[in-house]
Amino acid sequence: MKFTTTNLNLSNLIILCLLLASGFQTIKAQGCVAIRHFSSCHGSQLENNLLGKGNWMAGVNYRYFKSFRHFRGTEEEPDRLANNTEVINHAHAWDYNISYGISDRFFAILTIPTVINTRSSLYEHGREERHMTFSRGLADIRIGGGYWIFDPATHLKGNLAIGAGIKLPTGNFNASDIFYNVGVDGHPETRPVDQSIQPGDGGFGITLDFQLYQQIVENLFFYTNGFYLLNPRETNGTRTFRETLSPILQNEAIMSVPDQFAIRGGFSYSLSPAFSSSLGMAYEGVPVEDIIGGSEGFRRPGNVLSVDPGITFMTGNFGINLNVPVAVRRERPQSVTDKETEAATGNPRNGDAAFADYLINFGITYRFNKKQTVNLEDSKFDAFN
Repeated sequence: MKFTTTNLNLSNLIILCLLLASGFQTIKAQGCVAIRHFSSCHGSQLENNLLGKGNWMAGVNYRYFKSFRHFRGTEEEPDRLANNTEVINHAHAWDYNISYGISDRFFAILTIPTVINTRSSLYEHGREERHMTFSRGLADIRIGGGYWIFDPATHLKGNLAIGAGIKLPTGNFNASDIFYNVGVDGHPETRPVDQSIQPGDGGFGITLDFQLYQQIVENLFFYTNGFYLLNPRETNGTRTFRETLSPILQNEAIMSVPDQFAIRGGFSYSLSPAFSSSLGMAYEGVPVEDIIGGSEGFRRPGNVLSVDPGITFMTGNFGINLNVPVAVRRERPQSVTDKETEAATGNPRNGDAAFADYLINFGITYRFNKKQTVNLEDSKFDAFN
């Protein structure tokens, strides 16, 4: 039997779409200053990856967060808000996804991300006045693909896909803006913006991922998926100017090119022929050290555990989904440079990072199905003559 999405009943198809809408979709960091927007090489819905041979899917996924709550380790620093010294990031990202069914089991994905970011702070502007820096443009393009381990035509109730891809350094990793009260005699000076709002990271990356779904009972599915971005490049040459804040920060003078990761899991349920909902957990972030390559330079490692509710609507070839992950645990662990500074000075050191309370993730997709040829038996064909 040749597989097409018409082999799925509508309820199951919506459930399958929701698995990625609430889980494996463009993997999204939960608003940590340490964690810029990033996406997996797969599209925003599982349906993107259940394409029949020759079928296409196009979509756009929008994400937004505001990070402003500061943490050291897992402890929040409420005095930053009380004293108006918090750093505030507003991050907007649009991912334009195109997916293609190479066969009924192999699929390919192209993701073209764009971003608009702002950052408001005191410490970057002489600690006397609050000013804003800005970045926008193309981020790092991702190209990848995957393979369904089991034949989708005979495994409608559960399957496992594995994928891999590359991340290209197409985003600007040296975007600059005006910083006030930092130049000679307190004059403004043009400098690179903070790592958290740079459109790109400057490294060629390798992405590895998986996704799994399994029907529990009618209309109820379990899903889980994971993603890891390997960034072998150690530093990208972009200056942070952190060494001007304190002599002990010399080892944070250049930006690192960090790995990133995400893992998710939960349940999705069909509410009606058109609507489905999901509820899961997500754990994502930037590790302290990279798996491949060195880990020197400045990075803000961080991780977030979130409750991840979502809803999906589908009609015909058109689908929309909304997810709003809400953070329940945020951590900014010691970085490599924190540990080096602590060892050199003998004084405990753990940098801070600002996190968001929630993230808004909204996606729209449209499927372009390959036209099917209808073969009629000769006796039936005669009836039309």
